[in-house]
Amino acid sequence: MKLLLDSTSSLLFSLLLAQLPVFSYGSVLPHRRPSDLDKLSNQTRNLMKLTQDLLKEHAFDSDVESHRFRSLPEMSNRSANDLSNLELKPTFSQLHADLKLYEHHFEWLNRVSKKHQHPAVPKLVEMIKEMKSLIHLLHRQMQKIEAPKLTNPTPSLPPHLPYHFDVLQSSHELLQHFKLFCDWAYRAFLSLKPKASAVQ
Repeated sequence: MKLLLDSTSSLLFSLLLAQLPVFSYGSVLPHRRPSDLDKLSNQTRNLMKLTQDLLKEHAFDSDVESHRFRSLPEMSNRSANDLSNLELKPTFSQLHADLKLYEHHFEWLNRVSKKHQHPAVPKLVEMIKEMKSLIHLLHRQMQKIEAPKLTNPTPSLPPHLPYHFDVLQSSHELLQHFKLFCDWAYRAFLSLKPKASAVQ
């Protein structure tokens, strides 16, 4: 009798072991593909991290001269309180136009930095590459929802900066300004996610 019980127990145990892979596979949740807004917010977060890294390399002990670039997007009128009221199409259009403006400024900064052989040039090139990728991704989403493309007048920037310190000051101001923009854009993409899901 004892031998029969042992045999039955062993058989049941073997059957349970055989079912374990089935239970394990069945419990695995399907991998959720990132949405278009996830991609936009992740790309913006990456840009913000690159900007912060560059700012650490341009740290100043004292305040630098500000308002050297009056052609940058206005950020003082954008607050976190307005995020819940954002509309999809106009926000995408405005962010795209803003990014194109920043792209113009940072490509200029890259050119003048190369002339002064600034050590941060490789990371600046990487940041511009990420910015172009975000612009392309955002433009694709604009086409999907038929958001209009805005155009800003191309600002006139000096062909070169005479002193290395001028490059440092320009870098610092552009990076500080762009960090604020990335922070706001990241929050905007997150707040627009439900509205984008409803359209797509």
